[in-house]
Amino acid sequence: MTSPGAAGSIRLDKLLWYLRFARSRGLAQAMVAAGHIRLDGRRITRASAAVHAGATLVLPVGERIEVIRLLTLPLRRGPAPEAQACYVRLDTEKPAAPS
Repeated sequence: MTSPGAAGSIRLDKLLWYLRFARSRGLAQAMVAAGHIRLDGRRITRASAAVHAGATLVLPVGERIEVIRLLTLPLRRGPAPEAQACYVRLDTEKPAAPS
């Protein structure tokens, strides 16, 4: 079996679990099947969808929506700082300019 980095892509459900956006792979699969995830602007409903480094994901996290860009693919489900180093949050909300 090859590692995700060697293949150049990883399954969406596995990615969400590795990056700690879901507590289990089953919950990640349910999030995807419910249509809550967008990959590069497209709604994804297949947990087996391939995700590459550089992809942009839009996903619900609690009460808010997170927009992230993958920098690298994780090789395992490690500690949170290791997972957070694999992506960057894109700030979609800009603070109001003082008037």
